[in-house]
Amino acid sequence: MDSSQDKVVTRGLRDVAAAETKISFVDPMGALYYLGYNIDALVGHVCYEEVVYLLLNGKLPTKNELDQLRGQLISEMQLPEAVINSIKSFPVSSHPMEVLRTEISHLSMYDPDGDSTSEQAISRQAIRLVAKVPAIVAAIHRSRSNQLPVAPNPEIGFSENFLYLFRGKPADSEEKEAIDRYMTLHADHGFNASTFAARVTASTNSDMYSAVTCAVGTLKGPLHGGASEKVMYMLDNINTEEEVEAYIQGMLDDQKKIMGFGHRVYRAEDPRTKHLRELAEDLCRRTNTKNLYKLCVRIENVVHEKKKIFPNVDFYAAVTLNALGVPFQFVTPFFASSRVSGWTAHIMEQYKDAVLLRPTSKYIGEYGRPFIPIEKR
Repeated sequence: MDSSQDKVVTRGLRDVAAAETKISFVDPMGALYYLGYNIDALVGHVCYEEVVYLLLNGKLPTKNELDQLRGQLISEMQLPEAVINSIKSFPVSSHPMEVLRTEISHLSMYDPDGDSTSEQAISRQAIRLVAKVPAIVAAIHRSRSNQLPVAPNPEIGFSENFLYLFRGKPADSEEKEAIDRYMTLHADHGFNASTFAARVTASTNSDMYSAVTCAVGTLKGPLHGGASEKVMYMLDNINTEEEVEAYIQGMLDDQKKIMGFGHRVYRAEDPRTKHLRELAEDLCRRTNTKNLYKLCVRIENVVHEKKKIFPNVDFYAAVTLNALGVPFQFVTPFFASSRVSGWTAHIMEQYKDAVLLRPTSKYIGEYGRPFIPIEKR
């Protein structure tokens, strides 16, 4: 009989190491490392392009290397006309993540080396995807707002360009700093669900576009990247700080998950939270939405009192983007626009590992069921 009956099942693959990686480490005690650098040492000290270079090349860039990468990224933000027309053809009711997922797959058809997994081809594809995912997100928003697309500005940085393409107006210094920090904090995070999905696809030697498409589909889920969008809908349902305790208790009584709280790995506060909390406070103060920030702090305190859990990256990230003028439905696409740098780095690492990720399972079904011909069923 099948020996699978003797196998031990680890639900959700908790604490199962599926592969080795040098890219990032999530310390359960409350730290995050990119290629050995503590995230606290990077945020506010490097720009997002430096983080992209670090993830893709294993080291921080020199000034010349940074300038070259920035030029490549900004030039690659231009989208094929067919992709722009395709974006316009989707029903307005479709979620931006559905459109993004489709258009990343569509992009591969315009890459002459789209099926290649050679080192040179995947390096170029990674830069192309890091640049074009934010451009697609911006194009979706512009199309749905009946606004003309905006061309990237080679005189400004990459993350600032993303916000410019999305909103159609230049960011001021505080907004520029905020989007740069946001994207740095979301660039990578160990073997999270979407990254693992990308690596599984890459392990079959499928192309990078397919792997990133799988990652986007995984990130869309409300138990992963989609949680940030759900945070904004929750905040929209609470009018005052006085309503918070009853609202949270009602969710707990109904055994509903409070989006933006708790984490699968961290036993202490998510190390990204303190940076995003600070961003949210500063941006809410300047946009006259200070009450929204106070509401968040009250929710954080109530949830911790009742459940002893901390906010995760999704909670204050959603508020940060809202203060930057990002509509609720585009919160997760912004997450994807940052995380694509980590996805592509992991895909490249998986190609080098060259092993098929194929777990087994424990079969709990029947054996030897008697077959009955259709005319006798």
